[in-house]
Amino acid sequence: DTIIADCRKSEVWKILILDAFTTKLLSSCCKMSDLMSEKITIVENLDKNREPVPEMNAIYFMSPTAKCVDALIGDFKSKPKYKAAYVYFTDYLPDDLFNNMKMYCGKYIRVCKELNMSFMPQEAQVFTCDNPGAFWSIYSPKSQDKKKTLEKLADQLVSVCATLDEYPGVRYKKDSNLDNAKTLAELVDNKLARYYELDDSGKKKEKTQAQVLILERDFDPISPILHELTYQAMAYDLVDIQNDTYNYKSKDGAEKQALLNEDDMLWVKLRHRHIAEVSAEIPKLVKEISASKKQPDGKITISNLAQMMKKMPSFRRQKDQKSFVSVQDLAVGSDVEGVKVKDPMRTLLPVLLHQYSTYDKIRAVLLYIFSVSGTTDENLSKLIQHVKIEDERDFILNWKELGVPIITPTSCSFLFLRDRSQEEKYNLSRWTPVIKDVIEDAVENKLDIKEWPHQSESPAVWNGSGAVSARQKHKASAQDERRSGSRLIIFILGGISFSEMRCAYEVTQSVKSCEVIIGEPRYKIADDGLPNKPFYKNVSNRQ
Repeated sequence: DTIIADCRKSEVWKILILDAFTTKLLSSCCKMSDLMSEKITIVENLDKNREPVPEMNAIYFMSPTAKCVDALIGDFKSKPKYKAAYVYFTDYLPDDLFNNMKMYCGKYIRVCKELNMSFMPQEAQVFTCDNPGAFWSIYSPKSQDKKKTLEKLADQLVSVCATLDEYPGVRYKKDSNLDNAKTLAELVDNKLARYYELDDSGKKKEKTQAQVLILERDFDPISPILHELTYQAMAYDLVDIQNDTYNYKSKDGAEKQALLNEDDMLWVKLRHRHIAEVSAEIPKLVKEISASKKQPDGKITISNLAQMMKKMPSFRRQKDQKSFVSVQDLAVGSDVEGVKVKDPMRTLLPVLLHQYSTYDKIRAVLLYIFSVSGTTDENLSKLIQHVKIEDERDFILNWKELGVPIITPTSCSFLFLRDRSQEEKYNLSRWTPVIKDVIEDAVENKLDIKEWPHQSESPAVWNGSGAVSARQKHKASAQDERRSGSRLIIFILGGISFSEMRCAYEVTQSVKSCEVIIGEPRYKIADDGLPNKPFYKNVSNRQ
């Protein structure tokens, strides 16, 4: 809106120039047709050679880096490529870069603004910082730039808050093994205070009805390694989807694409539902769409939905079901009847004996280790030899860098999990991510202050007054009106999984008086659900 409002002051057709980050950012919220309607005729890459168009104005939307500023200067320093420049940065531009820009091309710049948009909106309630290297920088013992990375992430979290016009309280999950969450919470709180020191009217901005929770990945290592059987997770797990785009062939053999995003109402409607429900829904959708005869281009139509479903393997075979049930037993610590698993190793064996891929067997071994809070070195060696994954030992051992106990003198009992047996609908999907417990406790103001210290005081809405239960059906009340518009922003340093994204939507729909937004440093977890397989293998020896 800021860019377009400035553009409308000029009737001249314009060129839009983007870097790699702003290209993805803009693609997430508008189409080329939207730009054309605002007299933007061409979109070009800042990093590539471009033909001069001296009669046209150029809009530069880019990151505040030396590389981007040098490219801008290069366009105007000797012979100007464009009539004038409208320059917009995604974040604060350092003074030295601003002075260079002013010195070499200042007379050509009509507008120069800094926008707080240094993050990537992935979905309506999901964001990332688009920083694939952050994971390694934070957790590798050989990293030399952890502090710099945390500083950058803090700036991006402030950008998220500023975009939402929120001045939140900040809390973090206390961790005995790692201090990254605490460090990031301190950085975010200090940067928020500086950002909101003065508002547009010259007054200090008061805290809003929002709270930020920052966590390490070790609070729940299980969710990222379990195969989630909801539609979105299975699609990304088993179907070749690149950059949120599904390529398929129509009946006449023509190549087509479906973009899986917020504009696609069918995708949004189905993505968090269990695969069994989606399978049952397809015949109904076939009838509805056959009646309407409407199949909008670029969206997930019923025909390619059916194609995607056909590519997903069936879980109806008794042999498959038994091993999948065993996986869920290990995760939740009890069987389908609610009886506690007394011998996790016996539960693990059916999975290891099944003809699964190497990576799935690694998942199973990890799940066993997580379920008993670590195992002995001797026991781990036997497991690795039995499964024949000697070359993949680092996949398992490097979880210790995330604060997860792997090698311990003796195995411990199961982690404490909230009883959700009444909510279970499918034997193969009994696991509920721990983040759902965290979100519900946060909304109800039940987070233990010793485990979740306040980096800064939260507004009254988050300090115990007016809590609304996340586990009860919503009822309109005076409390709800007081909580109306409140936000809970979750940031998980080790990355998020599709199941955790789903939890943010589920609690929001249940509570209604609080919107839950969840984010991570990376763009996305690997398509098979494992957070960046090469990283986990080489966390202490990057290749």
